[in-house]
Amino acid sequence: MLRRLLLSAATVMALSQPVAVSAQEQATLVSDRLEIAGDTRLVAAGHVEVFYKGRRLTASRILYDQATDRLTIEGPIVLTDEGGGTVVLASQAELSADLTEGLLTSARLVLNEQLQLAANRMMRVEGRYTALDDVVASSCKICAANPTPLWEIRARRVIHDQEERQIYFDHAQFRVAGVPVAYIPRLRMPDPTLDRTTGFLAPSLRTTTLLGAGIKIPYFITLGDSRDLTVAPYFTTKGSSTVDLRYRQAFRTGEIEINAGITRDGLTDRTYRGYAFADGEFALPDDFRLSFALQATTDNAYLLDYGISDADRLDSRIELSRVRRNGFFSARIISFQSLRDEEDNDTLPSLVTDVTFHRRFSLGPLGGEGGLRLQTHSHLRTSENPFDGPDPDTIADGRDVSRLSVRVDWRRSFLFGPGIEATVLGEAQADLYSIGQDAVYEGEVTRTHTAAGVELRWPWVKAAPSGATHVIEPVVQLIWADRQGTGIPNEDSALVEFDEGNIFSLDRFPGADAVEQGRRANVGLTWTRTDPAGWSWGLTLGRVIREQDYGQFGPASGLGGTQSDWLAALTLDWPSGFAATGRVVFDDDLDIAKGELRLALSQERLSVAGSALYAVADLTENRPDPTREIRFDAAWKATSALTAKAEGSYDFESERGTLAGIGVEFRNECVAVDLSLSRRFTSSTSVTPTTDFGLSVDLIGFGSGKAAGPSGRCY
Repeated sequence: MLRRLLLSAATVMALSQPVAVSAQEQATLVSDRLEIAGDTRLVAAGHVEVFYKGRRLTASRILYDQATDRLTIEGPIVLTDEGGGTVVLASQAELSADLTEGLLTSARLVLNEQLQLAANRMMRVEGRYTALDDVVASSCKICAANPTPLWEIRARRVIHDQEERQIYFDHAQFRVAGVPVAYIPRLRMPDPTLDRTTGFLAPSLRTTTLLGAGIKIPYFITLGDSRDLTVAPYFTTKGSSTVDLRYRQAFRTGEIEINAGITRDGLTDRTYRGYAFADGEFALPDDFRLSFALQATTDNAYLLDYGISDADRLDSRIELSRVRRNGFFSARIISFQSLRDEEDNDTLPSLVTDVTFHRRFSLGPLGGEGGLRLQTHSHLRTSENPFDGPDPDTIADGRDVSRLSVRVDWRRSFLFGPGIEATVLGEAQADLYSIGQDAVYEGEVTRTHTAAGVELRWPWVKAAPSGATHVIEPVVQLIWADRQGTGIPNEDSALVEFDEGNIFSLDRFPGADAVEQGRRANVGLTWTRTDPAGWSWGLTLGRVIREQDYGQFGPASGLGGTQSDWLAALTLDWPSGFAATGRVVFDDDLDIAKGELRLALSQERLSVAGSALYAVADLTENRPDPTREIRFDAAWKATSALTAKAEGSYDFESERGTLAGIGVEFRNECVAVDLSLSRRFTSSTSVTPTTDFGLSVDLIGFGSGKAAGPSGRCY
């Protein structure tokens, strides 16, 4: 026996230098001093470390009794499991030699560096269970000056199942700032290392003027490693009862998510109200992707009443697509459901199908880049009325349209002279339309469209003595365009924008039903300044000059007439975090047709963004009244843990606000609290103005899914 102890001592002395230690079958002990007491005892003292099967134990003194195969340990003790997810701290301990069984006194259990459980006594059982008596559990920072945490759970006994990663509380008492607020005889919670487990999630409170005060209590159900279901009952003081469902499933090549809800309330004549949203995306062979998004609701107001979405049109679609370096393919089916009271789904193109194939290629000896696009499109209305009904949209209620289009284009650039870039470009397109259930346009119509142009760019670059760089680039584009064939109603190109992105385009219509005609010159100038101090600005100024006005554009676009309105666009970027983007369309008399401005400030503690929009009335865009509105949202980080938020919008034409909201978010290392108050002012026959109050509280450290915030001051 003595020879075995001496051999062990020699082994320990040989291993007493710091080394990287991995999981092993035999224990390794490292210490400053080593003594043999009697025939069966080994005493290690001074910076003692024990490594065994991935576990690491540090202490000031360890006595090993070979007869009982037990360790008597004096602290401070730190026991870390493999991976470091579980740490045990104690003042004294008696453990088995493999560190899986035993008793620790004045102990703390730290899980995932978040949740701490302090106890008078802790027992390790089978290397799996940790039992604690007279426990205080919290993930809050505790300071000597104020040892009371912001929140804590006190329990008579706690058991941590390390294999299942569950924590069981017996006779639990929840306290806030030391004050008891709830008593729970039995409580089970996941430990911070567990991402998914069956159980209740944090409840949320919501109060609205329509529904009254309500509470939602979600229950999460795991259905294996790749599926889960969340059931969330929601009850309000005004008699509304709702059950929300969320189902998620992950596959090897994709995922799906379904959200749905069913409600019984007294807000409408319906016995039951509800909604269903489903989304999914899958990767298929040969770089194809399949995606779908399905949306449906029972009535126009449900989504707003229950805070699900503020969408006024639902868009359901399924699409097969592939994107490659020189090619694009898409085939999709889309179904629309309008939630606007003034719109009738029977007279809207509620079912749309599209197939698009686009290919880019080089043209060999001809040079440049060419393209080929094949496209089919159709949209159907459920109404069978071939005439326009009582609505003022001048569109036949039952009009169905199908289209087949083929387009080829080519572009090549040259450099000559003092840095002038000349580009030759052109395109040709043929369309075949089939129109049904329309007393005016019914039948088949063919149309061809060709356009060609020359573009000249001459960039001027100057470096100022201050180090700033100026780039001024005048651009002139001469376009010739022709169209053969008429009798096609314009449904997809009614909204036309005139901006810096399309000022030098062959066609500014966003869709296919309308094409820009006639000879014209697109003239513009861009000026960019970059300062060595880190700020920069850019200016674009231009207009379109036409040989003839074909009357294709409405007044709000600014593109009508033989001379269009002027377009001026400005961007400004400051290193302090300030950015501005503005765009205005105005005529020679400085009368504005459309203008928009967006300002943003993003700093460490303050974030503000605001936008303003103005547009004249334009019946071609189905807007009989001018648009004048502003929007803003802001967030101020008052402290490292407290953030205040605000948002709002105001319609100057109707002289009233449309949305106002404020909120406060508190987040530190142990709790996240979101408090919000908002007011929606919009109204219609199905939607009434309402005030919404929301509150959610998440205790970080119990699998809430929230990231820990800054520790901040002591609480």
